[in-house]
Amino acid sequence: MIDVPWKIFSQTGNIEAYLWMKQMELEEPEDIVNQQDAYSYTEDKSQL
Repeated sequence: MIDVPWKIFSQTGNIEAYLWMKQMELEEPEDIVNQQDAYSYTEDKSQL
């Protein structure tokens, strides 16, 4: 997903595209944690 802003930045030098990419990098680990929590919740629920 980070590829799009990087391609825009590398081709245009647009600082906003670079900042967008950095923002996505910071938000990405949070999404992974949320997905893991959702998986473990459904896994625990199926064992009942």
